[in-house]
Amino acid sequence: MRPSGRSFDEIRPIAVETGYTIHAEGSCLFSIGNTRVLCTASVEERLPPWLRGRNQGWVTAEYAMLPRATHTRGQREAVKGKQSGRTQEIQRLIGRSLRAVVDLAKLGERQITLDCDVLQADGGTRTAAINGAWIAMRIAVDALLARKALAEDPIIGRVAAVSAGIVGAHPVLDLDYEEDATADADANFVLIEGGKIAEVQATAEGACYDEEALLRMLRLARIGCEEIFVRQQQAVRG
Repeated sequence: MRPSGRSFDEIRPIAVETGYTIHAEGSCLFSIGNTRVLCTASVEERLPPWLRGRNQGWVTAEYAMLPRATHTRGQREAVKGKQSGRTQEIQRLIGRSLRAVVDLAKLGERQITLDCDVLQADGGTRTAAINGAWIAMRIAVDALLARKALAEDPIIGRVAAVSAGIVGAHPVLDLDYEEDATADADANFVLIEGGKIAEVQATAEGACYDEEALLRMLRLARIGCEEIFVRQQQAVRG
């Protein structure tokens, strides 16, 4: 029995509140269990210098965790004067994941920045950020299409992410903090609708695992992402 009482292939309850902020072109509060991430999409009619003149756009991301998102207060990275390696790695992951479903040429010479701020953390903050960022980006792009700033939709599909792991020798889906802290293996899967894989991060923590265990985690991730795809579509249609 998992600490939460969930079955091995069950993700935590998902809630999405779109239009959470009034100024961003797209925004949502994405919640999965007790993890809550505020995701906003900002559209700028400019590009980084290294991309100018290439007739394409760019999608990038920034990630941050608020001081009391966890059990103890963490110091703001702005106060420290530098980002941690973990923060840099996660925001690069978010950016890569979103670019995997965007035709940058169709976006034109503009940039979409996805800001993902963790308000409350209980495991799976990076995967929740990817899921919410797609919703925020979809809303922002829909606004561009509505005012005919874009000739074609640059978003070519949905991308979702979920964790899986080996806990007590059993593969389980969507680890919360309690499970993540004791897992023998911890993996994050970024999947694109239609069956493609954008990225896999899989690490042996307490014990190494074999190929079959990796495949079982992948199968669980597919179950979880199918549910997330549905919730994403419901959110942007609502």
